[in-house]
Amino acid sequence: MFAPERLRKLSPSHRLRKAALLLTEDERELLAAGAVSRGSPRAKAIAAVLSALPETPAPTRALAEALTRASGEAELRAIDALRHELYRQGGQSVADWDLIDPETGRSLGERRPLPGLRAYFEDIRSPFNIGSMLRSAEAFGLEEVLLSPSSADPGHPRAARSAMGAAALLPWRRAGLESLEALGPAFALELGGTPLDDFVFPERGIVVLGSEELGVSAGALGRCALGKVSIPMRGAKASINVGVAFGVLLSSWTSQLGKAETRRRI
Repeated sequence: MFAPERLRKLSPSHRLRKAALLLTEDERELLAAGAVSRGSPRAKAIAAVLSALPETPAPTRALAEALTRASGEAELRAIDALRHELYRQGGQSVADWDLIDPETGRSLGERRPLPGLRAYFEDIRSPFNIGSMLRSAEAFGLEEVLLSPSSADPGHPRAARSAMGAAALLPWRRAGLESLEALGPAFALELGGTPLDDFVFPERGIVVLGSEELGVSAGALGRCALGKVSIPMRGAKASINVGVAFGVLLSSWTSQLGKAETRRRI
């Protein structure tokens, strides 16, 4: 294990990068173990070193000193604030994959998918969108995702980064449109359909999402027995990213199913 005192021997730029990496490790460990109240002695030691060195930039020193005094949740937030300041001081722009998922470390056995809920991604070209959509599908409990042969690879580095580990948790596979027929009633998220709040979602079924540029193909629409559902919008552009639209739809679908289950129990 890297001892915080060794930071003193590194060059200033190397020290910032190494300290950021160490704090990221500590924050991930605290979140994964659910041990926020335990704190991180190593993080405090790193902060002590940074605050004592005269070449440490003033904003960094202030956050480091705050970390040495913090405890409990305040300590976790102080670690997070300091590591992001270290990113900034090192000239590194923060991207989605630099943000720590509080579910890091969760095992496969802890998934609780909704049986029969699936999605088909037809020609989604952006690796970032694929990763983001897999993350949403896993979060809302889809059983499986199918990707058309022309959709981006979930293993692409940008997809893996935006998926935040979801591709390893959520079953997915490549499939042609002919696969839709065996997976329950299908419907498409597309313009010109039934408004989201008025659509009756199936208890088991598959939603089809189309290309960022061309939308859902005529061939796919022809296999959607339940038709189309649309998200009403009031903006002048009236357009949102396909990954964002997918998340909105999943929220409505799972919410409607949850309300139906509650009514059955009453």
